[in-house]
Amino acid sequence: MTRFRNIVLATCCLALVATGESQAQSKKKKKGKEKSETAQVAIPAPQPEPSEQEKLLSEALFLEGMKYFMLEDYKQALSQFQKAYAVTPGNAALNYKLAETYMLMENPKAGVSFAQAAIASDNQNPYYYLLLAQLYTEQKQYTEAAQAYNDLLRNVPDQEQYLFSLAELYLAQSKYDDALKTYDRIEKKYGALEQLSMNRQQIYLRQKNIGKALAEGEKLIAANPTEIRYLLAQAELYNASKKPDIAIETLNRALRIEPNNPFAHLMLSDLHRQKGDLQESENQVKIAFASTDLDIDTKVRILVDFIRQLPNPAVEGIALELADLTIASHPEEAKAYAVAGDLQTIIGKKESARGNYIKAVKLDDSHFKIWQQIVLLDAELGESGELVQHSEQALELFPNQAVFWFYNGTGHLIEKNFDRAAKSLEHGKRLSASEPELVAQFNAQLGDAYNSIKEYKKSDEAYEAVLSHDPDNEHVLNNYSYFLSLRGEQLPKAKAMAGRLVEKHPANPTYLDTYAWVLYKMDDYEGALKYLEQAIAYSEDATIVEHYGDVLFKLGKRDEAVRQWEKAKLKGEASAFLDRKIKEKKLYE
Repeated sequence: MTRFRNIVLATCCLALVATGESQAQSKKKKKGKEKSETAQVAIPAPQPEPSEQEKLLSEALFLEGMKYFMLEDYKQALSQFQKAYAVTPGNAALNYKLAETYMLMENPKAGVSFAQAAIASDNQNPYYYLLLAQLYTEQKQYTEAAQAYNDLLRNVPDQEQYLFSLAELYLAQSKYDDALKTYDRIEKKYGALEQLSMNRQQIYLRQKNIGKALAEGEKLIAANPTEIRYLLAQAELYNASKKPDIAIETLNRALRIEPNNPFAHLMLSDLHRQKGDLQESENQVKIAFASTDLDIDTKVRILVDFIRQLPNPAVEGIALELADLTIASHPEEAKAYAVAGDLQTIIGKKESARGNYIKAVKLDDSHFKIWQQIVLLDAELGESGELVQHSEQALELFPNQAVFWFYNGTGHLIEKNFDRAAKSLEHGKRLSASEPELVAQFNAQLGDAYNSIKEYKKSDEAYEAVLSHDPDNEHVLNNYSYFLSLRGEQLPKAKAMAGRLVEKHPANPTYLDTYAWVLYKMDDYEGALKYLEQAIAYSEDATIVEHYGDVLFKLGKRDEAVRQWEKAKLKGEASAFLDRKIKEKKLYE
Protein backbone atom coordinates (compact mmCIF):
# COMPACT_ATOMS: atom_id res chain seq x y z
CA MET A 1 0.00 0.00 0.00
CA THR A 2 2.88 2.39 0.88
CA ARG A 3 4.61 1.68 -2.42
CA PHE A 4 1.38 2.47 -4.38
CA ARG A 5 1.04 5.82 -2.59
CA ASN A 6 4.66 6.68 -3.42
CA ILE A 7 4.02 6.02 -7.11
CA VAL A 8 1.00 8.37 -7.07
CA LEU A 9 2.94 11.12 -5.26
CA ALA A 10 5.78 10.85 -7.71
CA THR A 11 3.52 11.13 -10.72
CA CYS A 12 1.75 14.12 -9.15
CA CYS A 13 5.09 15.90 -8.79
CA LEU A 14 5.93 15.13 -12.40
CA ALA A 15 2.53 16.47 -13.48
CA LEU A 16 3.13 19.74 -11.60
CA VAL A 17 6.54 20.20 -13.18
CA ALA A 18 5.15 19.44 -16.64
CA THR A 19 2.28 21.86 -16.19
CA GLY A 20 4.67 24.65 -15.18
CA GLU A 21 6.82 24.04 -18.25
CA SER A 22 3.72 23.96 -20.45
CA GLN A 23 2.47 27.31 -19.16
CA ALA A 24 5.88 28.92 -19.58
CA GLN A 25 6.16 27.74 -23.16
CA SER A 26 2.59 28.86 -23.84
CA LYS A 27 3.42 32.43 -22.74
CA LYS A 28 6.53 32.55 -24.93
CA LYS A 29 4.76 31.26 -28.00
CA LYS A 30 1.78 33.58 -27.56
CA LYS A 31 3.93 36.69 -28.14
CA GLY A 32 5.17 35.40 -31.44
CA LYS A 33 1.74 34.43 -32.74
CA GLU A 34 -0.50 37.33 -31.67
CA LYS A 35 -0.36 38.75 -35.20
CA SER A 36 -1.68 35.56 -36.78
CA GLU A 37 -5.47 35.34 -37.27
CA THR A 38 -5.31 31.55 -37.18
CA ALA A 39 -3.10 31.17 -34.12
CA GLN A 40 -2.92 27.65 -32.68
CA VAL A 41 -3.41 26.86 -29.00
CA ALA A 42 -0.12 26.55 -27.15
CA ILE A 43 1.41 23.08 -27.30
CA PRO A 44 2.44 21.87 -23.87
CA ALA A 45 5.92 20.60 -23.18
CA PRO A 46 6.38 16.87 -23.86
CA GLN A 47 5.35 14.80 -20.88
CA PRO A 48 7.37 11.82 -19.64
CA GLU A 49 5.87 8.66 -21.05
CA PRO A 50 3.80 7.12 -18.23
CA SER A 51 4.62 3.60 -17.23
CA GLU A 52 2.26 0.73 -17.89
CA GLN A 53 1.29 0.73 -14.22
CA GLU A 54 0.52 4.47 -14.37
CA LYS A 55 -1.55 3.96 -17.50
CA LEU A 56 -3.56 1.25 -15.81
CA LEU A 57 -4.09 3.41 -12.75
CA SER A 58 -5.19 6.37 -14.87
CA GLU A 59 -7.55 4.18 -16.87
CA ALA A 60 -9.12 2.80 -13.69
CA LEU A 61 -9.63 6.30 -12.30
CA PHE A 62 -11.07 7.44 -15.63
CA LEU A 63 -13.56 4.56 -15.73
CA GLU A 64 -14.59 5.29 -12.15
CA GLY A 65 -15.14 8.92 -13.12
CA MET A 66 -17.26 7.84 -16.10
CA LYS A 67 -19.57 5.91 -13.78
CA TYR A 68 -20.28 9.09 -11.85
CA PHE A 69 -20.49 11.07 -15.08
CA MET A 70 -23.19 8.75 -16.45
CA LEU A 71 -25.10 9.17 -13.18
CA GLU A 72 -24.78 12.97 -13.61
CA ASP A 73 -22.84 13.23 -10.35
CA TYR A 74 -20.40 15.64 -11.92
CA LYS A 75 -18.67 16.63 -8.70
CA GLN A 76 -17.54 13.03 -8.01
CA ALA A 77 -16.77 12.50 -11.69
CA LEU A 78 -14.52 15.58 -11.68
CA SER A 79 -12.68 14.31 -8.61
CA GLN A 80 -11.86 11.01 -10.32
CA PHE A 81 -10.90 12.69 -13.60
CA GLN A 82 -8.55 15.03 -11.73
CA LYS A 83 -6.85 12.08 -10.07
CA ALA A 84 -6.41 10.42 -13.45
CA TYR A 85 -5.09 13.70 -14.89
CA ALA A 86 -2.42 13.81 -12.18
CA VAL A 87 -1.10 10.51 -13.54
CA THR A 88 -1.54 11.10 -17.33
CA PRO A 89 -1.96 14.84 -17.99
CA GLY A 90 -1.25 14.45 -21.70
CA ASN A 91 -4.20 12.13 -22.36
CA ALA A 92 -6.39 13.92 -24.96
CA ALA A 93 -9.61 12.05 -24.12
CA LEU A 94 -9.14 12.74 -20.41
CA ASN A 95 -8.61 16.46 -21.05
CA TYR A 96 -11.75 16.49 -23.20
CA LYS A 97 -13.78 14.85 -20.44
CA LEU A 98 -12.49 17.31 -17.84
CA ALA A 99 -13.50 20.21 -20.10
CA GLU A 100 -16.93 18.70 -20.69
CA THR A 101 -17.48 18.11 -16.97
CA TYR A 102 -16.62 21.73 -16.15
CA MET A 103 -19.08 22.86 -18.80
CA LEU A 104 -21.85 20.71 -17.34
CA MET A 105 -21.01 22.12 -13.91
CA GLU A 106 -21.59 25.60 -15.41
CA ASN A 107 -17.96 26.58 -15.10
CA PRO A 108 -16.95 26.96 -18.75
CA LYS A 109 -13.98 29.18 -17.95
CA ALA A 110 -12.29 26.33 -16.07
CA GLY A 111 -12.88 23.97 -18.97
CA VAL A 112 -11.17 26.05 -21.65
CA SER A 113 -7.57 25.07 -20.85
CA PHE A 114 -8.45 21.36 -20.84
CA ALA A 115 -10.22 21.62 -24.21
CA GLN A 116 -7.17 23.42 -25.60
CA ALA A 117 -4.93 20.66 -24.21
CA ALA A 118 -7.09 17.99 -25.84
CA ILE A 119 -6.71 19.74 -29.22
CA ALA A 120 -2.97 20.14 -28.69
CA SER A 121 -2.67 16.41 -28.08
CA ASP A 122 -4.98 15.41 -30.95
CA ASN A 123 -5.84 18.08 -33.50
CA GLN A 124 -7.78 15.70 -35.75
CA ASN A 125 -10.72 15.11 -33.43
CA PRO A 126 -13.58 17.51 -34.38
CA TYR A 127 -15.37 17.08 -31.07
CA TYR A 128 -12.51 18.75 -29.22
CA TYR A 129 -12.87 21.91 -31.32
CA LEU A 130 -16.64 21.88 -30.99
CA LEU A 131 -16.39 21.64 -27.22
CA LEU A 132 -13.91 24.52 -27.10
CA ALA A 133 -16.25 26.62 -29.26
CA GLN A 134 -19.14 25.81 -26.96
CA LEU A 135 -17.13 26.75 -23.86
CA TYR A 136 -16.29 30.12 -25.39
CA THR A 137 -19.88 30.65 -26.52
CA GLU A 138 -21.15 29.97 -23.01
CA GLN A 139 -18.95 32.87 -21.87
CA LYS A 140 -20.10 35.05 -24.77
CA GLN A 141 -16.55 35.04 -26.11
CA TYR A 142 -17.77 34.82 -29.69
CA THR A 143 -14.51 35.87 -31.34
CA GLU A 144 -12.66 33.00 -29.64
CA ALA A 145 -15.51 30.59 -30.45
CA ALA A 146 -15.34 31.60 -34.11
CA GLN A 147 -11.59 30.98 -34.07
CA ALA A 148 -12.21 27.47 -32.71
CA TYR A 149 -14.51 26.74 -35.66
CA ASN A 150 -11.98 28.16 -38.11
CA ASP A 151 -9.26 25.95 -36.60
CA LEU A 152 -11.56 22.94 -36.94
CA LEU A 153 -12.29 23.72 -40.58
CA ARG A 154 -8.61 24.21 -41.36
CA ASN A 155 -7.20 21.20 -39.49
CA VAL A 156 -9.88 18.53 -39.91
CA PRO A 157 -11.11 17.59 -43.39
CA ASP A 158 -14.78 17.35 -44.40
CA GLN A 159 -16.19 19.48 -41.58
CA GLU A 160 -17.89 22.13 -43.72
CA GLN A 161 -21.24 21.53 -42.01
CA TYR A 162 -19.91 23.67 -39.18
CA LEU A 163 -19.71 26.69 -41.45
CA PHE A 164 -23.34 27.32 -40.52
CA SER A 165 -22.41 27.55 -36.83
CA LEU A 166 -19.53 29.85 -37.68
CA ALA A 167 -21.88 32.16 -39.61
CA GLU A 168 -24.21 32.31 -36.62
CA LEU A 169 -21.34 33.37 -34.39
CA TYR A 170 -20.43 36.17 -36.78
CA LEU A 171 -24.04 37.32 -36.76
CA ALA A 172 -24.03 37.30 -32.95
CA GLN A 173 -21.15 39.75 -33.08
CA SER A 174 -22.73 41.81 -35.89
CA LYS A 175 -19.77 40.89 -38.09
CA TYR A 176 -21.92 40.95 -41.18
CA ASP A 177 -19.12 40.95 -43.75
CA ASP A 178 -17.56 37.86 -42.17
CA ALA A 179 -20.96 36.19 -42.12
CA LEU A 180 -21.46 36.96 -45.81
CA LYS A 181 -18.03 35.50 -46.63
CA THR A 182 -18.95 32.38 -44.68
CA TYR A 183 -22.17 32.05 -46.68
CA ASP A 184 -20.06 32.22 -49.83
CA ARG A 185 -17.95 29.33 -48.48
CA ILE A 186 -21.13 27.35 -47.75
CA GLU A 187 -22.49 28.01 -51.23
CA LYS A 188 -19.21 26.92 -52.77
CA LYS A 189 -19.48 23.62 -50.93
CA TYR A 190 -23.23 22.92 -51.07
CA GLY A 191 -24.45 25.05 -53.96
CA ALA A 192 -27.24 27.66 -53.89
CA LEU A 193 -29.46 27.23 -50.84
CA GLU A 194 -32.73 28.98 -50.14
CA GLN A 195 -31.80 29.69 -46.53
CA LEU A 196 -28.56 31.36 -47.59
CA SER A 197 -30.41 33.88 -49.73
CA MET A 198 -32.84 34.59 -46.90
CA ASN A 199 -29.97 35.07 -44.45
CA ARG A 200 -28.10 37.33 -46.85
CA GLN A 201 -31.22 39.40 -47.35
CA GLN A 202 -31.61 39.84 -43.59
CA ILE A 203 -27.98 40.98 -43.33
CA TYR A 204 -28.44 43.51 -46.13
CA LEU A 205 -31.51 44.85 -44.36
CA ARG A 206 -29.56 45.24 -41.13
CA GLN A 207 -26.91 47.08 -43.12
CA LYS A 208 -29.71 49.20 -44.64
CA ASN A 209 -28.60 48.12 -48.07
CA ILE A 210 -32.07 47.90 -49.58
CA GLY A 211 -30.75 47.52 -53.13
CA LYS A 212 -28.85 44.33 -52.35
CA ALA A 213 -31.74 43.04 -50.21
CA LEU A 214 -34.10 43.52 -53.15
CA ALA A 215 -31.66 41.80 -55.51
CA GLU A 216 -31.44 38.84 -53.14
CA GLY A 217 -35.22 38.77 -52.95
CA GLU A 218 -35.50 38.61 -56.73
CA LYS A 219 -33.06 35.70 -56.72
CA LEU A 220 -35.29 33.90 -54.25
CA ILE A 221 -38.36 34.53 -56.41
CA ALA A 222 -36.55 33.39 -59.56
CA ALA A 223 -35.51 30.16 -57.84
CA ASN A 224 -38.96 29.65 -56.29
CA PRO A 225 -41.46 31.33 -58.64
CA THR A 226 -44.55 29.81 -56.98
CA GLU A 227 -43.49 30.51 -53.39
CA ILE A 228 -45.88 33.29 -52.45
CA ARG A 229 -44.17 34.25 -49.19
CA TYR A 230 -41.14 35.51 -51.14
CA LEU A 231 -43.37 37.69 -53.29
CA LEU A 232 -45.05 39.12 -50.17
CA ALA A 233 -41.71 39.80 -48.51
CA GLN A 234 -40.42 41.43 -51.69
CA ALA A 235 -43.51 43.64 -51.89
CA GLU A 236 -42.84 44.78 -48.32
CA LEU A 237 -39.28 45.69 -49.29
CA TYR A 238 -40.43 47.64 -52.33
CA ASN A 239 -42.87 49.52 -50.14
CA ALA A 240 -40.15 50.24 -47.58
CA SER A 241 -37.94 51.58 -50.36
CA LYS A 242 -40.78 53.91 -51.46
CA LYS A 243 -41.62 52.02 -54.61
CA PRO A 244 -45.34 51.44 -54.06
CA ASP A 245 -46.18 50.81 -57.72
CA ILE A 246 -43.65 47.98 -57.97
CA ALA A 247 -44.92 46.67 -54.62
CA ILE A 248 -48.49 46.60 -55.99
CA GLU A 249 -47.30 44.85 -59.16
CA THR A 250 -45.48 42.25 -57.03
CA LEU A 251 -48.58 41.63 -54.93
CA ASN A 252 -50.69 41.20 -58.05
CA ARG A 253 -48.18 38.56 -59.19
CA ALA A 254 -48.74 36.82 -55.87
CA LEU A 255 -52.52 36.96 -56.28
CA ARG A 256 -52.28 35.37 -59.72
CA ILE A 257 -50.75 32.38 -57.95
CA GLU A 258 -53.05 32.48 -54.91
CA PRO A 259 -56.04 34.75 -55.59
CA ASN A 260 -57.52 34.59 -52.10
CA ASN A 261 -54.35 35.18 -50.09
CA PRO A 262 -55.56 37.55 -47.34
CA PHE A 263 -52.11 38.92 -46.52
CA ALA A 264 -51.64 40.09 -50.10
CA HIS A 265 -55.02 41.82 -49.96
CA LEU A 266 -54.12 43.45 -46.63
CA MET A 267 -50.89 44.80 -48.06
CA LEU A 268 -52.71 46.05 -51.16
CA SER A 269 -55.20 47.80 -48.89
CA ASP A 270 -52.38 49.59 -47.10
CA LEU A 271 -50.65 50.56 -50.35
CA HIS A 272 -53.84 51.95 -51.92
CA ARG A 273 -54.53 53.90 -48.73
CA GLN A 274 -51.04 55.41 -48.95
CA LYS A 275 -51.78 56.45 -52.53
CA GLY A 276 -55.07 58.05 -51.51
CA ASP A 277 -57.35 55.50 -53.17
CA LEU A 278 -59.53 54.92 -50.10
CA GLN A 279 -62.29 53.05 -51.93
CA GLU A 280 -59.90 50.43 -53.29
CA SER A 281 -58.20 50.27 -49.90
CA GLU A 282 -61.55 49.41 -48.28
CA ASN A 283 -62.35 46.84 -50.99
CA GLN A 284 -59.06 45.04 -50.41
CA VAL A 285 -59.30 44.97 -46.62
CA LYS A 286 -62.86 43.61 -46.84
CA ILE A 287 -61.66 40.77 -49.09
CA ALA A 288 -58.97 39.97 -46.51
CA PHE A 289 -61.43 40.00 -43.60
CA ALA A 290 -63.87 37.74 -45.42
CA SER A 291 -61.18 35.06 -45.59
CA THR A 292 -61.00 32.37 -42.92
CA ASP A 293 -57.27 32.08 -43.74
CA LEU A 294 -56.65 35.41 -42.05
CA ASP A 295 -56.41 34.51 -38.38
CA ILE A 296 -58.69 36.04 -35.77
CA ASP A 297 -55.82 37.68 -33.86
CA THR A 298 -54.67 39.61 -36.92
CA LYS A 299 -58.22 40.79 -37.55
CA VAL A 300 -58.62 41.86 -33.92
CA ARG A 301 -55.35 43.83 -34.05
CA ILE A 302 -56.55 45.70 -37.13
CA LEU A 303 -59.94 46.40 -35.55
CA VAL A 304 -58.21 47.68 -32.41
CA ASP A 305 -56.36 50.16 -34.65
CA PHE A 306 -59.74 51.35 -35.89
CA ILE A 307 -61.00 51.62 -32.30
CA ARG A 308 -58.09 53.92 -31.49
CA GLN A 309 -59.28 56.27 -34.26
CA LEU A 310 -62.83 56.52 -32.88
CA PRO A 311 -64.97 58.50 -32.63
CA ASN A 312 -64.38 59.39 -36.26
CA PRO A 313 -67.28 59.29 -38.76
CA ALA A 314 -64.82 58.72 -41.61
CA VAL A 315 -63.87 55.24 -40.35
CA GLU A 316 -66.99 54.16 -38.46
CA GLY A 317 -68.67 52.55 -41.47
CA ILE A 318 -65.73 50.43 -42.61
CA ALA A 319 -64.91 49.49 -39.00
CA LEU A 320 -68.42 48.16 -38.43
CA GLU A 321 -68.34 46.24 -41.74
CA LEU A 322 -65.03 44.63 -40.81
CA ALA A 323 -66.40 43.66 -37.40
CA ASP A 324 -69.37 41.97 -39.08
CA LEU A 325 -67.05 40.16 -41.50
CA THR A 326 -64.93 38.98 -38.58
CA ILE A 327 -67.98 37.48 -36.89
CA ALA A 328 -69.13 35.88 -40.15
CA SER A 329 -65.74 34.24 -40.77
CA HIS A 330 -65.13 33.26 -37.13
CA PRO A 331 -68.60 32.55 -35.64
CA GLU A 332 -67.16 30.38 -32.85
CA GLU A 333 -64.58 32.91 -31.65
CA ALA A 334 -65.51 34.96 -28.57
CA LYS A 335 -62.92 37.57 -29.61
CA ALA A 336 -64.90 38.35 -32.77
CA TYR A 337 -68.01 39.33 -30.81
CA ALA A 338 -66.04 41.11 -28.08
CA VAL A 339 -64.18 43.42 -30.47
CA ALA A 340 -67.42 44.12 -32.35
CA GLY A 341 -68.98 45.06 -29.02
CA ASP A 342 -66.11 47.43 -28.27
CA LEU A 343 -66.53 49.19 -31.61
CA GLN A 344 -70.31 49.49 -31.24
CA THR A 345 -70.03 50.80 -27.68
CA ILE A 346 -67.78 53.68 -28.73
CA ILE A 347 -69.95 54.52 -31.74
CA GLY A 348 -73.05 54.54 -29.53
CA LYS A 349 -74.78 51.38 -30.77
CA LYS A 350 -75.26 50.19 -27.22
CA GLU A 351 -77.96 47.57 -27.77
CA SER A 352 -75.98 45.90 -30.57
CA ALA A 353 -72.83 46.08 -28.45
CA ARG A 354 -74.53 44.42 -25.50
CA GLY A 355 -75.87 41.68 -27.77
CA ASN A 356 -72.39 40.90 -29.06
CA TYR A 357 -70.89 40.90 -25.59
CA ILE A 358 -73.55 38.42 -24.49
CA LYS A 359 -72.66 36.17 -27.44
CA ALA A 360 -68.99 36.46 -26.49
CA VAL A 361 -69.54 35.22 -22.93
CA LYS A 362 -71.64 32.32 -24.19
CA LEU A 363 -68.55 31.12 -26.04
CA ASP A 364 -66.05 32.08 -23.33
CA ASP A 365 -67.34 33.30 -19.98
CA SER A 366 -63.94 33.79 -18.36
CA HIS A 367 -63.38 37.46 -19.23
CA PHE A 368 -64.17 39.86 -16.39
CA LYS A 369 -64.07 42.98 -18.57
CA ILE A 370 -66.70 41.66 -20.98
CA TRP A 371 -69.09 40.91 -18.10
CA GLN A 372 -68.38 44.38 -16.74
CA GLN A 373 -69.35 45.89 -20.11
CA ILE A 374 -72.57 43.87 -20.18
CA VAL A 375 -73.82 45.06 -16.79
CA LEU A 376 -72.73 48.62 -17.51
CA LEU A 377 -74.73 48.62 -20.74
CA ASP A 378 -77.70 47.04 -18.93
CA ALA A 379 -77.63 49.98 -16.55
CA GLU A 380 -77.23 52.58 -19.28
CA LEU A 381 -80.07 51.07 -21.29
CA GLY A 382 -82.32 50.99 -18.23
CA GLU A 383 -82.74 47.20 -18.44
CA SER A 384 -82.95 46.59 -14.69
CA GLY A 385 -84.26 43.02 -15.01
CA GLU A 386 -81.37 42.03 -17.26
CA LEU A 387 -79.00 43.93 -15.00
CA VAL A 388 -80.02 41.66 -12.12
CA GLN A 389 -79.78 38.54 -14.27
CA HIS A 390 -76.39 39.33 -15.81
CA SER A 391 -74.83 40.54 -12.56
CA GLU A 392 -75.88 37.29 -10.87
CA GLN A 393 -74.32 35.27 -13.70
CA ALA A 394 -71.13 37.30 -13.35
CA LEU A 395 -71.10 36.78 -9.57
CA GLU A 396 -71.11 33.02 -10.04
CA LEU A 397 -67.82 33.43 -11.89
CA PHE A 398 -66.35 36.40 -9.99
CA PRO A 399 -67.87 36.33 -6.46
CA ASN A 400 -65.16 38.60 -5.05
CA GLN A 401 -65.56 41.39 -7.59
CA ALA A 402 -67.33 44.25 -5.80
CA VAL A 403 -68.44 45.90 -9.03
CA PHE A 404 -70.88 43.07 -9.77
CA TRP A 405 -72.36 43.29 -6.26
CA PHE A 406 -72.85 47.02 -6.90
CA TYR A 407 -74.71 46.46 -10.15
CA ASN A 408 -76.69 43.58 -8.66
CA GLY A 409 -77.77 45.78 -5.75
CA THR A 410 -78.58 48.64 -8.12
CA GLY A 411 -80.67 46.34 -10.32
CA HIS A 412 -82.64 45.08 -7.34
CA LEU A 413 -83.10 48.67 -6.15
CA ILE A 414 -84.62 49.69 -9.48
CA GLU A 415 -86.79 46.56 -9.46
CA LYS A 416 -87.96 47.55 -5.95
CA ASN A 417 -86.46 44.44 -4.36
CA PHE A 418 -85.16 46.64 -1.56
CA ASP A 419 -84.14 43.96 0.96
CA ARG A 420 -82.13 42.05 -1.66
CA ALA A 421 -80.65 45.32 -2.86
CA ALA A 422 -79.45 46.19 0.64
CA LYS A 423 -77.89 42.73 1.13
CA SER A 424 -75.98 42.84 -2.17
CA LEU A 425 -74.80 46.39 -1.57
CA GLU A 426 -73.64 45.64 1.97
CA HIS A 427 -71.68 42.60 0.74
CA GLY A 428 -70.03 44.60 -2.03
CA LYS A 429 -69.24 47.39 0.39
CA ARG A 430 -67.35 44.97 2.65
CA LEU A 431 -65.31 43.79 -0.35
CA SER A 432 -64.46 47.41 -1.16
CA ALA A 433 -63.16 48.40 2.27
CA SER A 434 -59.78 49.47 0.88
CA GLU A 435 -61.29 51.64 -1.89
CA PRO A 436 -62.92 54.78 -0.44
CA GLU A 437 -64.36 55.95 -3.76
CA LEU A 438 -66.15 52.66 -4.34
CA VAL A 439 -67.37 52.52 -0.72
CA ALA A 440 -68.95 55.95 -1.25
CA GLN A 441 -70.84 54.64 -4.29
CA PHE A 442 -72.14 51.70 -2.28
CA ASN A 443 -73.23 54.00 0.56
CA ALA A 444 -75.09 56.26 -1.86
CA GLN A 445 -77.16 53.32 -3.07
CA LEU A 446 -77.57 51.93 0.45
CA GLY A 447 -79.04 55.24 1.54
CA ASP A 448 -81.76 54.82 -1.10
CA ALA A 449 -82.34 51.13 -0.29
CA TYR A 450 -82.64 51.61 3.49
CA ASN A 451 -84.93 54.60 3.03
CA SER A 452 -87.24 52.46 0.89
CA ILE A 453 -87.58 49.83 3.64
CA LYS A 454 -88.00 52.59 6.26
CA GLU A 455 -84.70 51.89 8.03
CA TYR A 456 -84.14 55.61 8.23
CA LYS A 457 -81.26 55.54 10.71
CA LYS A 458 -79.20 53.28 8.43
CA SER A 459 -80.22 55.38 5.43
CA ASP A 460 -79.08 58.62 7.07
CA GLU A 461 -75.81 57.03 8.22
CA ALA A 462 -75.07 55.85 4.68
CA TYR A 463 -75.77 59.29 3.22
CA GLU A 464 -73.70 61.03 5.90
CA ALA A 465 -70.79 58.67 5.20
CA VAL A 466 -70.88 59.70 1.55
CA LEU A 467 -71.01 63.43 2.32
CA SER A 468 -68.11 63.14 4.76
CA HIS A 469 -66.06 61.73 1.87
CA ASP A 470 -67.59 63.81 -0.93
CA PRO A 471 -69.56 66.86 0.30
CA ASP A 472 -70.71 67.74 -3.23
CA ASN A 473 -72.11 64.35 -4.17
CA GLU A 474 -75.17 65.37 -6.19
CA HIS A 475 -77.01 62.06 -5.96
CA VAL A 476 -76.88 62.11 -2.17
CA LEU A 477 -77.60 65.83 -1.79
CA ASN A 478 -80.72 65.42 -3.91
CA ASN A 479 -82.08 62.14 -2.51
CA TYR A 480 -81.15 62.80 1.12
CA SER A 481 -82.83 66.23 1.11
CA TYR A 482 -85.91 64.90 -0.71
CA PHE A 483 -86.38 61.93 1.62
CA LEU A 484 -85.94 64.17 4.67
CA SER A 485 -88.66 66.44 3.28
CA LEU A 486 -91.00 63.50 2.74
CA ARG A 487 -90.43 62.48 6.36
CA GLY A 488 -90.73 66.08 7.52
CA GLU A 489 -87.41 65.79 9.39
CA GLN A 490 -84.40 68.12 9.56
CA LEU A 491 -86.01 70.44 7.02
CA PRO A 492 -83.46 73.28 7.42
CA LYS A 493 -80.70 70.77 6.65
CA ALA A 494 -82.70 69.44 3.69
CA LYS A 495 -83.19 73.01 2.41
CA ALA A 496 -79.47 73.73 2.67
CA MET A 497 -78.52 70.57 0.72
CA ALA A 498 -81.17 71.08 -1.99
CA GLY A 499 -80.31 74.79 -2.21
CA ARG A 500 -76.66 73.98 -2.96
CA LEU A 501 -77.76 71.88 -5.92
CA VAL A 502 -80.10 74.54 -7.32
CA GLU A 503 -77.41 77.17 -6.98
CA LYS A 504 -74.96 74.99 -8.86
CA HIS A 505 -77.47 73.66 -11.44
CA PRO A 506 -80.25 76.27 -11.86
CA ALA A 507 -81.63 74.57 -14.98
CA ASN A 508 -81.91 71.03 -13.61
CA PRO A 509 -85.64 70.22 -13.23
CA THR A 510 -85.07 67.38 -10.75
CA TYR A 511 -83.06 69.56 -8.39
CA LEU A 512 -85.56 72.43 -8.77
CA ASP A 513 -88.39 70.04 -7.88
CA THR A 514 -86.57 68.73 -4.82
CA TYR A 515 -85.84 72.24 -3.55
CA ALA A 516 -89.47 73.28 -4.20
CA TRP A 517 -90.76 70.25 -2.27
CA VAL A 518 -88.57 71.07 0.73
CA LEU A 519 -89.99 74.61 0.68
CA TYR A 520 -93.47 73.12 0.38
CA LYS A 521 -92.87 71.01 3.49
CA MET A 522 -91.70 74.15 5.26
CA ASP A 523 -95.02 75.83 4.29
CA ASP A 524 -93.28 78.24 1.92
CA TYR A 525 -95.82 77.71 -0.87
CA GLU A 526 -94.97 80.86 -2.82
CA GLY A 527 -91.31 79.86 -2.87
CA ALA A 528 -92.24 76.30 -3.86
CA LEU A 529 -94.44 77.62 -6.70
CA LYS A 530 -91.61 79.75 -8.03
CA TYR A 531 -89.18 76.85 -8.30
CA LEU A 532 -91.77 74.39 -9.63
CA GLU A 533 -92.66 76.80 -12.42
CA GLN A 534 -88.97 76.88 -13.33
CA ALA A 535 -88.82 73.09 -13.20
CA ILE A 536 -91.86 72.67 -15.48
CA ALA A 537 -90.24 75.01 -17.99
CA TYR A 538 -87.51 72.37 -18.40
CA SER A 539 -89.50 69.15 -17.87
CA GLU A 540 -93.09 67.98 -17.59
CA ASP A 541 -92.24 64.89 -15.58
CA ALA A 542 -95.34 63.43 -13.89
CA THR A 543 -93.98 63.92 -10.36
CA ILE A 544 -93.07 67.54 -11.01
CA VAL A 545 -96.49 68.26 -12.51
CA GLU A 546 -98.26 66.59 -9.57
CA HIS A 547 -96.17 68.61 -7.10
CA TYR A 548 -97.11 71.73 -9.03
CA GLY A 549 -100.78 70.83 -8.58
CA ASP A 550 -100.27 70.27 -4.85
CA VAL A 551 -98.71 73.71 -4.42
CA LEU A 552 -101.55 75.34 -6.41
CA PHE A 553 -104.07 73.63 -4.16
CA LYS A 554 -102.32 74.97 -1.07
CA LEU A 555 -102.50 78.43 -2.60
CA GLY A 556 -106.28 78.08 -3.03
CA LYS A 557 -106.24 77.42 -6.77
CA ARG A 558 -108.22 74.19 -6.57
CA ASP A 559 -109.47 73.95 -10.19
CA GLU A 560 -106.06 74.67 -11.62
CA ALA A 561 -104.59 72.12 -9.21
CA VAL A 562 -107.00 69.44 -10.45
CA ARG A 563 -106.06 70.20 -14.05
CA GLN A 564 -102.38 69.70 -13.19
CA TRP A 565 -103.18 66.39 -11.42
CA GLU A 566 -105.08 65.18 -14.47
CA LYS A 567 -102.14 66.17 -16.64
CA ALA A 568 -99.79 64.26 -14.35
CA LYS A 569 -101.97 61.15 -14.59
CA LEU A 570 -101.70 61.17 -18.39
CA LYS A 571 -97.92 61.15 -18.05
CA GLY A 572 -97.87 58.29 -15.51
CA GLU A 573 -95.30 57.55 -12.76
CA ALA A 574 -97.03 59.80 -10.22
CA SER A 575 -98.07 59.14 -6.59
CA ALA A 576 -100.53 56.56 -5.28
CA PHE A 577 -102.85 59.35 -4.13
CA LEU A 578 -103.26 60.90 -7.55
CA ASP A 579 -106.53 59.21 -8.56
CA ARG A 580 -108.09 60.08 -5.22
CA LYS A 581 -106.98 63.70 -5.51
CA ILE A 582 -108.61 63.99 -8.92
CA LYS A 583 -111.80 62.22 -7.95
CA GLU A 584 -112.40 64.06 -4.66
CA LYS A 585 -110.67 67.27 -5.70
CA LYS A 586 -108.81 67.25 -2.42
CA LEU A 587 -105.16 67.14 -1.44
CA TYR A 588 -103.90 63.86 0.02
CA GLU A 589 -100.30 63.30 1.09
